[in-house]
Amino acid sequence: MTTSNPFKFGSVVDDPYFTNRVKELQEVKRLLQSQNHLILISPRRYGKTSLLLKAVHALDRPYVFLDIQLVTGVSDFASQLLKRIYRIYPFEHLKQLIKHFSILPALNVNPLTNEVDISFQPVEKANPLLTDIFNLLENLGKKGKRPIVILDEFQDIFKLAPDLDKQLRAVIQHHNHVNYAFLGSMESMMRDIFEKKKSSFYHFGQLMILDKIPYEDFYNYLMKGFDKKCPQKETLCNKILAFTKQHPYYTQQLAYTLWEDCKNDMHADRLFKLTIEKLIKMHDVDYERLWQTFNQTDKKLMILLSTVQNVNILSEKIMRKHNLPAASTMYSSIKRLIKQGYIVKTNAKYELDDPFFTEWIKRKREE
Repeated sequence: MTTSNPFKFGSVVDDPYFTNRVKELQEVKRLLQSQNHLILISPRRYGKTSLLLKAVHALDRPYVFLDIQLVTGVSDFASQLLKRIYRIYPFEHLKQLIKHFSILPALNVNPLTNEVDISFQPVEKANPLLTDIFNLLENLGKKGKRPIVILDEFQDIFKLAPDLDKQLRAVIQHHNHVNYAFLGSMESMMRDIFEKKKSSFYHFGQLMILDKIPYEDFYNYLMKGFDKKCPQKETLCNKILAFTKQHPYYTQQLAYTLWEDCKNDMHADRLFKLTIEKLIKMHDVDYERLWQTFNQTDKKLMILLSTVQNVNILSEKIMRKHNLPAASTMYSSIKRLIKQGYIVKTNAKYELDDPFFTEWIKRKREE
């Protein structure tokens, strides 16, 4: 019998918590072993980072990971990259290479942790600052294992400085000893960057869409986790996937909580009901606060998505029945909520990303 909870959510996962993705994992590994670059797109919390890091660890290559969302400008971008490079390469070796930088960084080394604090003077243009940083990675790749540079939420690159994408492409297009992986959660923006002919990153790498984990694969994974722990595990697994619609993060969260709450003398239906109520109650204050941030059109749209299934929400019949504003106004709301991560588009349908928030809305409406 399993003695510790086999489910994990809220952070990067690896074995034994990593769920399937066998085909995707092999594809990512093959691509990174070649001279090509990867563009990986999926909604937030679908497991992009976990998948990529599992592939990188299997390849035993040095890598630099940076979330663009947390970067505040060009100088900060350069500082954060160089700080991560220092973590994986010998200090003395890098010190010799950095002497040739056009703009020298300020370095402070903590003698106890050996952690390096790095900063550059604020600059308006990326060149030559980022040119030096990225060329440093190329030079390191020439002398050893090729590094992999992972830039998460890459669609936010435009927020850092004008034309930063053009300046970045001008540098890294000449690199043959580095693999680049660009991750993003805004599909339309990522496609604009990598598929529009006028874009500086047009066809820069292999585009890969990470979808939900197939039902059967997720079902088998859940069954293994609940084995010898919960009675009626078949019923429980089907209920989980029906509720979460195979969303990786929320499936793991619900399975984790059910595993903890499972008792041999409790029927699966009652266990499931009580656990859903527990999780919704746990987030009630957060959902209440979140709900107050939306405008009336956003609220109408989310109420519709939480109560009506498998319909064209922009059809004239639906809009008239639910007293919705003009289609153009609704579409603007949809685009905004997709950008903010509250709505996702799957199989040509729109749905709320968070099934617990969806259930919270339904229950509040019923009250």
